[in-house]
This record gives sequence, structure tokens and C-alpha cells, in this order.
Amino acid sequence: MLREHIGGFMMNWRKPVIYGLLYLSGSKIPKYFKEIKKMEKFSLKEKEEYQEEKLKKLLLHAWKNIPYYHKVLGKVKVVVEGKVNLNNFNKIPLLTKEIIRKEKENLYSKDYEKRGHYENTSGGSTGEPVRFIQDKKYNEWNIANKIFFFNEWFGKKIGQSEINLWGSERDIQRNSLSLKEKIINFLYNRTFLNAFKVDDKKLKNFVKIINKKKPVSMWVYVESIDYLAKFIEKNKIKIHSPDFIISTAGTLYPQIRKNIEDVFRCPVYNQYGSREVGAIAIECKEQKGLHEFFWTNYIEIINSKIYVTNLNNFSMPLIRYEIGDIASEARSNKCKCGKNNLKFKEIKGRTINHFKTKKGDIVHCQYLIHQFYFNDWIKKFQIIQKQLDLIICKVVLNGSKDTEQMKKIEDNIKIVMGKDCKIKWEFVNEIEPTKSGKFLYTICELE
Repeated sequence: MLREHIGGFMMNWRKPVIYGLLYLSGSKIPKYFKEIKKMEKFSLKEKEEYQEEKLKKLLLHAWKNIPYYHKVLGKVKVVVEGKVNLNNFNKIPLLTKEIIRKEKENLYSKDYEKRGHYENTSGGSTGEPVRFIQDKKYNEWNIANKIFFFNEWFGKKIGQSEINLWGSERDIQRNSLSLKEKIINFLYNRTFLNAFKVDDKKLKNFVKIINKKKPVSMWVYVESIDYLAKFIEKNKIKIHSPDFIISTAGTLYPQIRKNIEDVFRCPVYNQYGSREVGAIAIECKEQKGLHEFFWTNYIEIINSKIYVTNLNNFSMPLIRYEIGDIASEARSNKCKCGKNNLKFKEIKGRTINHFKTKKGDIVHCQYLIHQFYFNDWIKKFQIIQKQLDLIICKVVLNGSKDTEQMKKIEDNIKIVMGKDCKIKWEFVNEIEPTKSGKFLYTICELE
């Protein structure tokens, strides 16, 4: 019996170590994790009551501490004499990226410097990145979400092998991970495969690592795992079958899902989130729609557009924020899995391409998109590959262009596209969406 106990600990020593370090650091991730476990079984009434309570706390904080919302919430009588009236919630003006750019620090809480804040920038399908701040509480809730849905919904234990087929801009430019990131990855038994730039040699190495590590789960960019699956199928390569795959950062079309599931012989679950508000929703094992993280975000779907109120970021609350994606709403909150938080029938939002180089490399467009982040002079952008060695950067200016930053963007693009790649800038008044209403912030015109 003692030998079995010791053997079980040695097989998964990571879990107690991870939890021990979290407790010692004062992190509230374990606390939030326990709360989420309780809330997943909430009835529809309990869910509504929970969201109402968190909305009231957020709105009252915003009215007291944030100049923009003090004015707005008072005007529409959401807060009157220090009391919140949720009946007027739908009168709050929708928050757009244009408003965020205009108001800037007027959207910051007076006490944001005490909340462990950090800067981030939007991604998504609009092609109009904006800067905003998030804080420690927001980040810990977001991590608790990921731990919960990896371990509770899909049966993976903390410390079991996992692989992220993801993308790191810094690793392409510097070819390095920080010591902190290496320690975290080791403790979580997580292997990171950089999908921003791939060729046949790199794809073969991915297969080798997956077969060696035998991950229980994989967290992946949808376009990257689809490309890897096609490579495996084309070359008739044997591949380890994980228990499940979670895909994100793109639209999981039915044919893409089928392709991945056929090759990896496991279910693929669609996860939806954004840089602005974190994890928003995920599929359960039924694969009949996406369940909202109602303890993290309050979601509205108005004329097929998604609007999100994050319930945990008090440093810069995003209230009724227009995220820029399109979705269809589930007909009922109740799912066959027994949970009452089914929200989306499907997400129709973001579209991302891969670009190709003269050498035959495949470049994930998230890397290219990231080059345009944190540039206040860029209001909106679109990147088009016309030829193997020709990239067009369309930009709607927010003021005057920054030639120094333009040069930096060009240099970083050439790291992956090749030194001989020509980069042309087109400054335009507007960039139109497609007929379907989607904004394509990258377009590859090569066949």
C-alpha cells in the first residue's frame, strides 16, 4: 500500500508542488478554482443572481472611481445616489474601440496602481488594436478558468503532459524563453511548440515531440493544428492520439474539426476568448455549442454581434464592450451535459490565414498581426500577401505615421518572410469588411 501511495505521488508530484507554490505566493487561483467548481452546477436562477451581484459591484465601483463611467452611469440612471438599477443596464452606451482611444485614462480606475495592473492590447477580428490595462485579480480568474476546464470538464489531471501548439513573437525574434516561463512550463509538464513559422522540417519535429511526450491534451491555434494534421495525413505519419484537443484563435469550421479529429483520433473542443476579456466560452463534450464563463464575463448578443462586460477587471472595466466578433445564440441555456450556461450555438468571428515564403516556409499570421500592436498612430490595418516576396500593409492613420516604428515593423516581418521580401505601405481612409460583414486583417492572395 505504501509503495502504491509513493508511486502515485511520483507519477504526479507536480500537482501538490503547483498548489503549494500558489498558496505560498498568496495567489487566489486555488480559491477561484473552488468557486468555479461550485458554480458549474448552478441553476439558471442561481446563475442570474450571481451575475447580478457581480454586475452591481462592478458598476458601483466604476461610478465611484472611473471618470467616464461616473458621467455615463449617472446619465442613464444606472447608478442613482449610490444605488445600482440594473433595469437600465441596456441603456449604457456600447463601448467601442473608438471610445477607448478617445477616453484613454478616463477609463482607468483611480486605484488601478494598487491592483497589480499591466498593459495589454486588443486582437480579434476588427484590425483596430487598442491599449488597455488589466490586473492581478482578472489574471488569476482567467488562469483558474483554464485549469478548471482542462481538468474538470475533460478529465486531465494537473501535471499530466500537455502540449501548446501556439505562437511566440519573441521566440522568433530572440529564440528564447524567460527562466520564469521555463519553470512554469516544467511544473505544468507543458511543452510549447512555436507555430508562428513552420516548414516541413519543423513539422516533422513537432510530430516527433508529440509522439515522445504523449500529451493527454493539446491547446492549439486552429489554423496551425489543421495545417499540421494535413501534413501528417499527406505523409502518412503515425501520431500519438491525445485524450482531447482544445482549439482557439480562429473559427473551427466543421471540415477543419473533422480533419483534425480524423488524424489525431480524438475530440476537438472549440474555445473562444479574447485578449481584452480573457476566456469567454468553451464547448463541452456534447460539442453542440459553447458554454459561457458566466462568473467571468456577462455576455450580450445584439444583432449577431458580441458585447462583453468583464466582471473581474476593476482597473479598467470594459462594460458592454463591442468585441468585434459575430455569433449565433443558443436556443436554450440548458445543455444535455446538465449545465445551464450554454450561450453560443457557434462563433462566426475571426479569420486568419497563413503566409508563404520563397523557401516554402509557412508563417502564421498572428506573428505579423502582433507587429502592429501598441502603435497609437495605427487606427486600423490589413496585411496582404500579393506575391511570395511582396507584402502590402494597409493602414488607416490615427494622426501622423511613425517612420521609426514602420522600419521596426518591416524588419520584424522580414525575419519570417525573408530579407528580400518587399514591404509596401498604403495609407487609406477606410478598410472595408467582406460582404459577410467580417473584417479580414490578413489576406493571402497566393493560390
